[in-house]
Amino acid sequence: MSHLNRSPNIPDPDGFYEALIQAQRDLSDAQADAFLAKLVLILANHVGDRAVLTEARELARRNTLENPPQ
Repeated sequence: MSHLNRSPNIPDPDGFYEALIQAQRDLSDAQADAFLAKLVLILANHVGDRAVLTEARELARRNTLENPPQ
């Protein structure tokens, strides 16, 4: 059984974040939401490991509940 890698693993994380924000520029809120949902599904398909995906989903939900957007 695989486990979610929680260690920093993206080269140039600030550059990745900037590219992610840039990809949503000029999109409506609905389009940006759809873009993020599609990106999640594409990456989930790439990962493919249901245990890892479950762990990631649970972590994201827990973190969202503990740190709600302002």
